[in-house]
Amino acid sequence: MTTVHHVSDELLVAYEAGTLSEGWSLAVATHLALSPQARRARRLATDVGGALLEGIEPEPVTDGAFDRLMARIARTQQDPVAPPRACARDDHNAVPEPLRSYIGGDLQQIPWKRLGVGAWHLPIKTRDGQTSVRLLKIPAGSPVPEHGHRGMELTVVLAGTLCDGPEVFGRGDIEEADEAVEHQPIAGPGGDCVCLAVTDAPLRFKSLIVRLAQPFLRI
Repeated sequence: MTTVHHVSDELLVAYEAGTLSEGWSLAVATHLALSPQARRARRLATDVGGALLEGIEPEPVTDGAFDRLMARIARTQQDPVAPPRACARDDHNAVPEPLRSYIGGDLQQIPWKRLGVGAWHLPIKTRDGQTSVRLLKIPAGSPVPEHGHRGMELTVVLAGTLCDGPEVFGRGDIEEADEAVEHQPIAGPGGDCVCLAVTDAPLRFKSLIVRLAQPFLRI
């Protein structure tokens, strides 16, 4: 499997540092589990960081420095997400860990709920209180309603393809969008697109009908 669109360096560093909230960490871990290229980049970043640390001369610390450090870690530590684990088989319905544990199985076992006309979703519970996490299933050739963003959105493709302008996202690819992005992704031909979507604020939909339904759909 070859992925083309990979997680940004900033998110990867935050993931390695353990400072991402649970929803963001789940998206990054899923991308890493599905992308051998991203896992290699992660190992390289870890090796480079370790080499840089080895080259730093140690400095004396003041009394109480360790206690202050541990208190700071306790304040910033997020709910842990299990490390990514690649699928043991080359099956496009297979879901890697840790996402598999969140949804209880592979794609064909998902108890989908209707989300508007033709689309389906499965809300995923997290404990971070900061993100909204769900699986989306979009029929082949169907568009997502045109929208902008009030925060950040991460989308990881699990099956099928997602077309956003000239870019095509396949299984394992991740798309990052923020307040500067307005778009209308379309599920590619050849099969339904299933993706993991994480946001930290409600989307800004262009359609009045979608905006009226938004409080009930919680998107």
